[in-house]
Amino acid sequence: MNALDLAALLVVLAAAFGLVNEHLLRLPNAIGLLAVTLIASLAVKLLHFAVPSLGIGESAQRIVAGIDFHDTLMQGMLGFLLFAGALHVDFGAMKQHRSIIATLATVGVVISTFVVGIGFHLLTGMPFEVALVFGALISPTDPVAVLGILKTAGAPHSLETKIAGESLFNDGVGVVVFLITAAIAFPAAAHGGGDAHPIGFGAVAELFLVEAVGGAALGLAAGWLVWQLTRRVDDYGLEVLLTLALVMGSYSLATALHTSGPIAIVVAGLLIGHKGLPEGMSERTQQYVTKFWHLIDELLNAVLFLLIGLELLVIDWTAGGALWNAVAAIPLALAARWVAVAGPLAVLPAARGITAGSRTVMTWGGLRGGISVALALSLPASEHKEQILAATYVVVVFSILVQGLTLARVVRAVVPASAGVPGSGS
Repeated sequence: MNALDLAALLVVLAAAFGLVNEHLLRLPNAIGLLAVTLIASLAVKLLHFAVPSLGIGESAQRIVAGIDFHDTLMQGMLGFLLFAGALHVDFGAMKQHRSIIATLATVGVVISTFVVGIGFHLLTGMPFEVALVFGALISPTDPVAVLGILKTAGAPHSLETKIAGESLFNDGVGVVVFLITAAIAFPAAAHGGGDAHPIGFGAVAELFLVEAVGGAALGLAAGWLVWQLTRRVDDYGLEVLLTLALVMGSYSLATALHTSGPIAIVVAGLLIGHKGLPEGMSERTQQYVTKFWHLIDELLNAVLFLLIGLELLVIDWTAGGALWNAVAAIPLALAARWVAVAGPLAVLPAARGITAGSRTVMTWGGLRGGISVALALSLPASEHKEQILAATYVVVVFSILVQGLTLARVVRAVVPASAGVPGSGS
C-alpha cells in the first residue's frame, strides 16, 4: 500500500469505528474509538485462530506491521497535537503553578523512571539498565490522552492546569530521559552499530541540555517570530498558514539540530496562545485559527487512538511471559506515578496546600498514551523488546480505558467542591 492508500484506510476506519462508538458504546470519542478498535482487532485474531485458511489475520498483521508507528507519531502527528493542546492552555494559571509543573515534569519523571526500572528488573529479571529504559518510556504522561480526558473530567481549574501543564512538558523531558537510558542500555545501537562504549556523565548532561534547553530556546524564538509576523498582517488564511509553518518548520528544525521537538512546539504553542492570539490577530482570525487547530486535534486524535488499538495485532504476547509481566506492570506504573507525585509535592513549598484528594487525582489522571508505545517500538531488536512492548501496551490501554473512564468519578469522590475556588490550594 502506498502512503495515500494507507492514509485513506486509516481515515475510513476511524470514521467507521467512530460511528460505531457514537451509536453503540457512546463513550468519549478518543476512548470509544480505542475500545472499538481493540474489539475489532481481537475479533480479527479470534477469526484467524478459528479459520486460519482465510488468511485475514496475516493480511491485517502485514498491513499494521507496515505502518511505522514511531515515525508516524513522533515525526508526523505529535507536533500538531502538542501545538493544538498548548494553544488552549491557560498560560496565566500555568505560570501561577510553574514550580509544581516544572518539578513534576522533571524530577517526577526521573523518580518514576527509577521506581519502575527497579520494580520491572525485580519482576522480570531483565538487566537493570534495560528495565530502566521501560521506566523512562512509561513514566511521562501523554498530553494527547490527558488533555482529551480532562475536558470531560470536571476537575477544578487549578488542578486541571497542573495536570495539563505537567503533561505538556514531561513528554519532552521523558523522551530525553529515554534517549539517555537507551544509549546506556544499548550502546551499540546508540553508535549506529559501531564500536560501543559506555556513555559518561558529561555526555548525559550535554544531551539533556542540548535537547531540553535547546528545544525550549528554539520554540521561544520561532514562536516570537511568528507572533511578530501576525501583528503585521490581517489575513486569516495567511495567519493560519503561519501557525502551520511554525509547527512543521520548528519540529523539522529541532530534529535537524538534535534538540527536543516536543518541547520546542509546546513553548511555541504557549507563546502563540498567550500573546499571538490576543495581541497579534483580529477577533475573526482568532476564531479561524482556534477552529482550525481544534479540527486538526480531533482528526489526529482519532487516527492516533485507532493506531494504538491496531498495534494489538503485531505484538508477540507469548515472548517470555510477556502477557503476565505486562499485567503486573499496571500496579507498578501506578505506584511509581504516586511516588513521583507525592514525593516532590511533600517537600515543595508551593505545594503545601495541595490536598490528599488532589494528589490522588493527579496520580490517577497521569494517563499514558501513544508516545510510550512509539518509544517502545523504536527500541533496537533484543531479547527483551517484546516484553517491554507488551508491558507498555497493556499499561497504555489500561490507562486510557480504565483510568480515563473513571477519572471523573475519582474527581467527584476525593476532591471537595470548594477545591476549585481561589485560596483552596488545590
